[in-house]
Amino acid sequence: MDQILSLAATNLLSPIILCFALGVLAALARSDLSFPEAVAKGMSIYLLFAIGFKGGVSVADHGIDARLALSLLAGIVLSFLLPLIAFALLRGMTGLSRLDAAAVAAHYGSISIVTFVAATSVLESSGIASEGYMVAVAAAMEAPAILSALWLISRGQGDGRRMDPELMREIMLNGSIVLLVGSFVIGGITGADGLARIESFIVSPFQGVLCLFLLDMGLVAGRGLREGGAVLRPGPLVFGVIMPVVGSAFGLAAGLLLGLSTGGVALMMVLSASASYIAVPAAMRVALPEANPSIYLTLSLGVTFPFNLTLGIPLYVAVASFATGG
Repeated sequence: MDQILSLAATNLLSPIILCFALGVLAALARSDLSFPEAVAKGMSIYLLFAIGFKGGVSVADHGIDARLALSLLAGIVLSFLLPLIAFALLRGMTGLSRLDAAAVAAHYGSISIVTFVAATSVLESSGIASEGYMVAVAAAMEAPAILSALWLISRGQGDGRRMDPELMREIMLNGSIVLLVGSFVIGGITGADGLARIESFIVSPFQGVLCLFLLDMGLVAGRGLREGGAVLRPGPLVFGVIMPVVGSAFGLAAGLLLGLSTGGVALMMVLSASASYIAVPAAMRVALPEANPSIYLTLSLGVTFPFNLTLGIPLYVAVASFATGG
């Protein structure tokens, strides 16, 4: 418990979390602070490229082996499975319709790349090593959850009309997936020599860009909390906190079975605990336009995202450290 509280205190007082808190408070206070859309998009592109490239370099140094392949498979299985668990919890804990429950569930099988990046930053600052190929696992977990949600809906309707080619193209060619996988491949091809050439671009500025990006995310989350009062009834609110903990337990089991390092187990827990607010909402607009976006965006971005950043990540790191003896 002392270790968890110590990690939580350290994380809460880190620049990235304080920047996020500043954004939330500014939005709740109705400040006019904002980022131009082009700037926010540019920062997200930078972060995706940097984390993907560095992950590819790590794999090039590590080499492709059975553990990497099994980790990818585990990530895909978790991404398919977690929405089914989330759907069952939502139907039992809330009054959401089958349609809205399936749309929300999809977010909790996919991943938040910003939560993943924040977790890697916490691990690095704590001196805890992790497998570089976990970024590939993150990319693999983006899409399967969307298919699970569509299966839940098609089963309820008795057909598969929502699994159309347009949606499949939207899922597989989502910009975040393309950039993350593409930069990972480039990093894997160029290796340490490639990293040395652009290190001043993707290593040194990384923490500063992450701080500004989380400031913007805090503004978005704060606006969602301010405007989503009707959504935050006790049932959905409790789900938004319980589901990441449930997901992290599955990630813990998978990481231990795979024999990952302490950092690798922690990142598997983070991936399983996070909720998407970029790739999945884009897909839901195409697949389930009748679903209420204020519900799934408020829960994923306004409840689960802040919980994971402030309390979840320190908890997952502490549990992973205890479970692995690290």
